[in-house]
Amino acid sequence: MQDPKEKNNSAGNDRIDWKKYLGYQTIVKNIPFILFLSVVAILYIYNGHYADNLVRKITKTERSVRDLEFEYKTLKSEVIFRSKASEMIKAVEPLGLKELKEPPITLTDSTTTISQP
Repeated sequence: MQDPKEKNNSAGNDRIDWKKYLGYQTIVKNIPFILFLSVVAILYIYNGHYADNLVRKITKTERSVRDLEFEYKTLKSEVIFRSKASEMIKAVEPLGLKELKEPPITLTDSTTTISQP
């Protein structure tokens, strides 16, 4: 059997020596890796901000398209309403124009001969 003192020594050997990993030499040796991680972190943060701004622009554009779509539908229905015959008559009445009550007269040129097939 082991002595309690030997047991403590074996447990002490299993411990991690943090001073060894956080020493000056280790940090200097790992500067390229630390810089790489810093660049990756900066790119990650930039990408998050870029995505947020892009989502805001997309939302703004969708809202604008929706408003323009409503405006288009309103104007289209107004044009269709105003192009009805009854509405056209009301619109040109102040100008002195009136609807024809008889069919229009067709004019033909008597000098030309029309050959029938």
